[in-house]
Amino acid sequence: MNYKLLFPTYRNRYLFVRDRLREFAPETGWGNGLNLGTGEGDYDPMIARHCAELTACDINERDIAFARALNEGIPGIRYEVQDALALSFPADRFDFLVSVDVMEHVGDPARMTAEIGRVLRPGGLAFITFPQLYFPWTYDPINRLLSFFTGRRISQGAYAFGHEYLIDGADFRRWAEASGLEVLREQNLSGHLVALLEMYWTGWLQRIFKDNAGNVSTGNEKGVKLRPSLQESPLVGLTDLLIRIDRFLFGRGRHSVGKGFVVRKTTSM
Repeated sequence: MNYKLLFPTYRNRYLFVRDRLREFAPETGWGNGLNLGTGEGDYDPMIARHCAELTACDINERDIAFARALNEGIPGIRYEVQDALALSFPADRFDFLVSVDVMEHVGDPARMTAEIGRVLRPGGLAFITFPQLYFPWTYDPINRLLSFFTGRRISQGAYAFGHEYLIDGADFRRWAEASGLEVLREQNLSGHLVALLEMYWTGWLQRIFKDNAGNVSTGNEKGVKLRPSLQESPLVGLTDLLIRIDRFLFGRGRHSVGKGFVVRKTTSM
C-alpha cells in the first residue's frame, strides 16, 4: 500500500500534479517528460500516462534502484541518477517536467529553476511544488515564534524532512521570469486545518522509518524502513475529504504548507 497518500500534505501535492496534468496535457499526450526528483518513484505511473517516454531522475542512487524495481512492469519509464543543479540533458529536451518538493533540498533553487528552463522546449510546461516560507502557525508554532525574535530554528515542523530552507513564492516567480518561464497557475497547498493535523509528528515518523529521511544524495540505510507500493488505500477518500474542507476554509489565505506552480517556457535558453 502507498501509505504516503494517507497524509494530507503528501496527497495534496499528488492531487495538484495529477489534476494539472489532466488539465494541461494534449489529447494525444506529450512525447517525452521528466520527473526531476522522483524519489521512490510512486508518482511515475501517474505521470507516465501522459507521455510516450518518461525520464525519472534523482540524486540518490538507492532511491533510483527502488523506483526502478517498483515500476519495472510499466513501459516507457527510464531511470537515471542526476543532479538537479547540473542536468546532463541537452537544452530544449522535454515537452513537460514535474518536480515535487525538490527545490528546498538542492542548496541553490534559483539555479535549479534555470536548469528547468534550459531543458524544457519552448512552450513546454513544468509542474512544480515546494514548501513555502509562510506556513501556518498551526503547522509549526515553535519555528514561527522563533522567526519573530531570532534567525535560529529547530529541525522539526516546517524544517523537518531535510528542509534547510523554505521558499518564498515571490522569489520563485522572480527565478522563473529570469529563466524564461511564465507563471500560468499558482496554488496554495494545505492550509491551517491540514497543518494542525500534521503538526510535528509526521516529521518524527519520517525520521524513524523512511529510508532516505533527509532526502539527500547519500545516507545510512535503515534496518527498519517503510517503502511505498503502487496500491492505493481505500481510506484515501477520508484524506480527500479533509483536503476539500481545508481548501474551502483556508484555500485563499496567504499561509499554506506548500505551493504549487504551473509554468511555461516562453523562449529558448
